[in-house]
Amino acid sequence: MRKFLLGYLFPRILQYLTVCFIGITAVFIIPRLSPLSPVEAQISMITSSGSAVDPAAIASLRVALTELYGLSGSPFEQYLAFWGRLLRGDLGPSLSTFPTPVTELIGRALPWTLALLLSAVIVSWILGNLFGVLSSYYPKHKMIFAIDMLSQAVRPIPYYVVALVLLVVFSYFIPIFPFSGAYPVGTRPNLSFEFAQTYLWHAALPFLTLVLIGFGGWFLGMKSLTSNIISEDYVVYAETAGIRENKILYHYVGRNALLPQLTGLALSLGTVFSGALIMEVVFGYPGMGMLTVQAIYRNDYSLIMGIAIYSIIGVATCVFIMDLIYPLFDPRVRYQ
Repeated sequence: MRKFLLGYLFPRILQYLTVCFIGITAVFIIPRLSPLSPVEAQISMITSSGSAVDPAAIASLRVALTELYGLSGSPFEQYLAFWGRLLRGDLGPSLSTFPTPVTELIGRALPWTLALLLSAVIVSWILGNLFGVLSSYYPKHKMIFAIDMLSQAVRPIPYYVVALVLLVVFSYFIPIFPFSGAYPVGTRPNLSFEFAQTYLWHAALPFLTLVLIGFGGWFLGMKSLTSNIISEDYVVYAETAGIRENKILYHYVGRNALLPQLTGLALSLGTVFSGALIMEVVFGYPGMGMLTVQAIYRNDYSLIMGIAIYSIIGVATCVFIMDLIYPLFDPRVRYQ
């Protein structure tokens, strides 16, 4: 147990904290390297209306915005104040929807993105890996060969093109699904069965888009990995020994090829926190992607920083959790 704590767990906790610290520090530094001041940008937006503004009011506004953005004091004082607010869970107010806190806006958008992208990533990962193993082991099977051709055809297409095609076909030419939103306008989200049905109906096209594109990547990756493992000596010996095909396929080939795919899954789950930006815009889906676009268009400095911080912590946390459960899948790590 002591060897596990000192040799495996503590180094990974330290690595996790270091990644979060460096990433969040970069979020603090990079916006301050920009030649454009968010304070002056806000003042320009206010004064661009053409109405006369008292210079004293402008000076007072500049001081207030500087304090609001956390830009008062020296860079080191700003950095300490930034971490102080962050450790309290305070990311400041959103400037585009002032005085709503950034954490509240992210809290509204994040559940929609998690519900859609988590399910889509997991489903595409399972199906892609399953058919990838079958494709390399049964290359002459007609149905699997057709799936292989389809995945290779769809994989290079950008996901927003697939989204637009599905939207045009199934919302306009064949109006089966709604073309926008996660629920009808005027509907209040709740935990009822009726609202769940409505949500699933609205989320069908975004979900299908993400699964189709994600499936191709996982499929081709798994097929490539298993194609190399099939020729390994232990697989050939198992076949010569007369072990059942399904056991060879899933216990000897699939399990060994799955390890790199698990790491890829952790990274994919981490990117869920930033949302599928263009896909959410295409379908008008109220998730993190749509919130990011709105923050950029409105020059919402604090909201953009908040979304970036959530994304960094999300990716680091998913990789950290995968590191902790990796020994369950790879006995070589447990042995070491």
